[in-house]
Amino acid sequence: MGFTLYENLKRSVRKFPDSNAYIFKDKSVTYKELNQQVEQLAAGLSAQGIRKGDGVALILGNNPEFLIAYYGILRLGAFVVPINPLFTQGEIHYILENSQAKVVIAHVSLEPKLSGIKKQLENLQLIIYTETEDEEWTWERLMNSSMNIYGSPSINEEDLAVILYTSGTTGKPKGAMLSHRNLVSNADAISQLLELQNEDRVVAVLPMFHVFCMTICLNAPIACGATVLTLPKFSPLDVVNTIRERKATVFAGVPTMYSFIYQLSEISAEDFSFIRMCISGGASIPVELLQKFENKFNVSILEGYGLSETSPLVAINPLKGTRKPGSIGINIPGVKSKVVNEEGKELSRGEVGELVVQGANVMKGYLGMPEATAATLIDRWFYTGDLATMDEEGYIYIVDRKKDIIIVGGYNVYPREVEEVLYKHPAVVEASVIGIPDGEYGEKVKAYVTVKDEQITTNEIIQFCQERLVKYKIPSQVEFLKELPKNSTGKILRRELRTLLETQLKI
Repeated sequence: MGFTLYENLKRSVRKFPDSNAYIFKDKSVTYKELNQQVEQLAAGLSAQGIRKGDGVALILGNNPEFLIAYYGILRLGAFVVPINPLFTQGEIHYILENSQAKVVIAHVSLEPKLSGIKKQLENLQLIIYTETEDEEWTWERLMNSSMNIYGSPSINEEDLAVILYTSGTTGKPKGAMLSHRNLVSNADAISQLLELQNEDRVVAVLPMFHVFCMTICLNAPIACGATVLTLPKFSPLDVVNTIRERKATVFAGVPTMYSFIYQLSEISAEDFSFIRMCISGGASIPVELLQKFENKFNVSILEGYGLSETSPLVAINPLKGTRKPGSIGINIPGVKSKVVNEEGKELSRGEVGELVVQGANVMKGYLGMPEATAATLIDRWFYTGDLATMDEEGYIYIVDRKKDIIIVGGYNVYPREVEEVLYKHPAVVEASVIGIPDGEYGEKVKAYVTVKDEQITTNEIIQFCQERLVKYKIPSQVEFLKELPKNSTGKILRRELRTLLETQLKI
């Protein structure tokens, strides 16, 4: 494999020039054509003075422009700053200012958010809009502005490739700096583990600005000459139609996506007949959902685990060998992990502690935040903030986020354990659990659920839990919501539920 992400693309261009690199709607583009588009984009940015070490922000959905711009920026030795298009003006302003991005490439619908920001940012030189002819700088103008790349940048594997802003629960987002080495090592390990080949067709419906999609659905397939089946947004039926019609071989999604696809009554195993494997990440998939999905569609779901700071994959259940439902699997090649106590001492197998990780995939640090970097990167180990156990065979089980523990009368309650029980109730579609203040016990458990039977009562849910959980773990309150709050990847947000609770307590 190459040392940089662009070298990975170039190798696939040499080996598979006429193979489809991506298919978007009815348009298919070969590797040779993709490389021409990437060169054009790089030349256009180069003509505008973008050089090695400069930052270019992408505020785009899932489309060819994202893929072309991503590799075009890397071709110059510049770095990519992917931003969620749904972010507020304030959030976008902070990231652009913090990253010192010189150029923004965004969909024209973001013009109202960006027009006011440009004047406030000294470093921002240019905003390029896609899908418009009205703006001064459009995607078409950039792509046709030059054919020359000024200078031939020498790109090193340690050079900065991407800055990913983490959705921290407290304070401002932190910019995780990922090098080519970080991302290439992870793409290589994934390609090896999943046995990706030129013949594979990988569904990219997860947001491309998120590291899960970026590595599993872009970097790894591109390195192998596979085809990326790009979907602009998640619709359960559209995903299944794409899988069937395009004969997709790999699907990656978050648990919420699997839940919605499972609920489609008209879909059968036949629709998934070409799928070699499904991958689940972003959050723990309830064991009940995993087993139901696999049985209904006759596929295997490999649950994995990763973080923005680790490029992202740390562990995954193996394609060949033992899969353990409820586990995130074993370390990927080149990555070590262990479970430690508060003092950083490794714990015995089966004990609960913080998961720490070491490997070529671990970030360089947080941009401009030496204290935050020092707090999470200790003696070359990255402290994930996740509580986990490891069994005798090295399989890791995430218990919960360290900060999500609910302490009831001195007893630790891990939300995931309660949620697993709630998902077993036949009427429950989604569930999330948080701690609420309690004068007697310190905290109590509160459950938020969405259900498919509106006749279900709080008492029925609580009684269901009473038969399956020790007393202090049983929810004392159950609130029914039409939908649980989620981020752009479909991960349920406990912090939003806490905000909802705080609002209710003030009333």
